[in-house]
Amino acid sequence: MLHTLQNDVLKITVADYGAELKSITGIKDGTEYLHDGNPQFWKYTSPVLFPFVGKVVNNKYRVEGKEYELPQHGFARTSEFNCVRESSDEVAFRLQWSEETLKVYPYKFMLEIAYILKGNKVEVIWTVKNLDNKDIHFSIGAHPALKCPIVEGENFDDCYLKFNVAEKSSRILLAANGNLSHNRVETLDGTELNLSYDLFKGDALVFDDLKSDKISICSRKSSKSITIRAEKFPYMGIWTPAQGGAPFLCIEPWLGHADYEDFTGDFSEKEGINTIFVGESFDAGYTFIINE
Repeated sequence: MLHTLQNDVLKITVADYGAELKSITGIKDGTEYLHDGNPQFWKYTSPVLFPFVGKVVNNKYRVEGKEYELPQHGFARTSEFNCVRESSDEVAFRLQWSEETLKVYPYKFMLEIAYILKGNKVEVIWTVKNLDNKDIHFSIGAHPALKCPIVEGENFDDCYLKFNVAEKSSRILLAANGNLSHNRVETLDGTELNLSYDLFKGDALVFDDLKSDKISICSRKSSKSITIRAEKFPYMGIWTPAQGGAPFLCIEPWLGHADYEDFTGDFSEKEGINTIFVGESFDAGYTFIINE
């Protein structure tokens, strides 16, 4: 089922399946700002990555000496959520542990994802609650596929990323199996990064040292832009399919990351993992800002 929110500036739709944002449309002229999910390029539009971001080595991870198996990005993006709140400017969805989730993720949790429409902004708020009698560990991330180029008739390489703080940053290179390597390459120097499909031949750009909390997709030929504002996110992924031709770019704020290719420790020991103590909850979020 799809749920729609609309104001004088934007209309958004969100699905129960995956609690996934499916569309952000400008009211002024009907411009769409999200990828349409065409499986020729990528079947998702804006999945939520939970209970971990990226790949664990061989799709397997360990908790207290027991091994579990989960595919890349976990199970939230392929789970049916329940809509628990809906008004003129907010819709919220909930996913809770079950006997089936315990077989692949040994923690009792509640994940709530809310979308709030405010003018030209879409706020996304995640709440993870510990429903277990022990501490729980997880990571969570966003993976929105933003239209790039935004304006029909333009090309991908007409576009560039604009950072709100001058960066001097290296990215973490991915290993052949999709996990992180310990190698880096200098990538950012200043406030802009010109886009080309060649930039992604080594897969996603993964950063752990960005100072910016706003990253925008802009064009050299037109004025429309879309910004992801993500405060206090230690990791950022930027991705489009390596084969090129896809009409979107993902800007992905992460609270956690894929395993390093040589990681063999307990899930709780993984770099970037988040912990919620018994009876407590965790909140985080990010915002889409649309410039029509």
